[in-house]
Amino acid sequence: MNYKRLPLAVAAALLPVTVFAADVNETPESQKVDDLQKQVLANAEDIAEGVVFSGYARYGLHYTDDLFEYVTADGQLAGNATGRLGNEGNGGEFQFSKAFKSDDGVVWDIVLMMEHWSDEIGLKKFYAGATNVFASQPDLYLWAGRDFHQRPAQALNDYKWMQHDGQGAGFYNLDLGGLKLDLAGVAEVDGVSDSGNYAFTSKLHGISLSESIDLSLLANYGFESTEYDLETGNEINQNSSTAYQIGAVIDSSWSKGSNQLVLRYADNADNTVFAKSEDLTTLYASLEGNVALSENVGMEYLAAYHNLENKKDSSEDRTNYSAIVRPMYFWNNVHSTWLEAGYSLVDFNNSGENSAWKVTLSQNVSFGKGSGERPMLRFYATVGEADNEVNYSQNNYEREQDTFAVGAMWEAWW
Repeated sequence: MNYKRLPLAVAAALLPVTVFAADVNETPESQKVDDLQKQVLANAEDIAEGVVFSGYARYGLHYTDDLFEYVTADGQLAGNATGRLGNEGNGGEFQFSKAFKSDDGVVWDIVLMMEHWSDEIGLKKFYAGATNVFASQPDLYLWAGRDFHQRPAQALNDYKWMQHDGQGAGFYNLDLGGLKLDLAGVAEVDGVSDSGNYAFTSKLHGISLSESIDLSLLANYGFESTEYDLETGNEINQNSSTAYQIGAVIDSSWSKGSNQLVLRYADNADNTVFAKSEDLTTLYASLEGNVALSENVGMEYLAAYHNLENKKDSSEDRTNYSAIVRPMYFWNNVHSTWLEAGYSLVDFNNSGENSAWKVTLSQNVSFGKGSGERPMLRFYATVGEADNEVNYSQNNYEREQDTFAVGAMWEAWW
């Protein structure tokens, strides 16, 4: 991945693309969305004029006669672990940005994003940043405000294995002699204020292990502010909790595709150090990739392991094993057929297992040829089943849950 963030006006020309023997897997979905929504400026000679409109959205019809619209194993940890194709709801993120360049050559941007993932529309981003501030660090980007923050995501299960969206300040791309460092302090949002949960986040990237293998290292620390009783003036949380995460990402590419290995360990937390739970430890490992099998045939895949252990409450201890595979056939530059199959197993250490499987067949019309090409219209049918042995009776439904659904959806990032 190219970690230099670019003005959205030139992003389309500069998006990093891995070269494959075939063109059906040009850029992974998660990377496309990530690159287009990062409105972090580089030291560019040309910046966009006017206001740039960008975002991500998906909306459509999902029809089923069954009680359960979507297929999931109760208690699964790795996002949409049975696969998201034909198995996800509607929503979108809509971004407006404006870039400026001063007479001194400093490049600024102001970014506003609204999101719609529920009945209400919320403010997700509102920040300002600048680059080319220091002659010795032309790519260093300084920012402050509210932003998506450190949310590396995976496409097939729609899982953000770290997520610290909030308001704060920091920098990207501090040059350490070939390596780049990102560092920030952020607060979890509560309305327009801070919730009292804070995090220091960091990422060291640009570590080249070979011509085709890169390494990134991440480390985060979460803590709470001191709270007081307004009537007595006494501290409420005298024993405030802390949490930390460490992670590593190995990206590799070859002539027919790419792979990404993710490893993450968290103490007193899972995928965010904003949410802290004492004596909780979690471990996440996954392998995600794609391969071009021929000029018109490609496949994406993801295998994940997610373990949660709570020394105070062992009833919550569990391990989620999941696998998703998505073979794709591209008839031409417009039409394609995808088949996605996924399986999720949640092994509760003390009380049994929950499991689910799902298969979706999708006929697509897209902007171009490739798994990451959007906009896309898709017409799909989904069939699946969940067997929730653990705690199913508490939810007043049957242990075995069958789902058959048909739908039509458009999806785009721009």
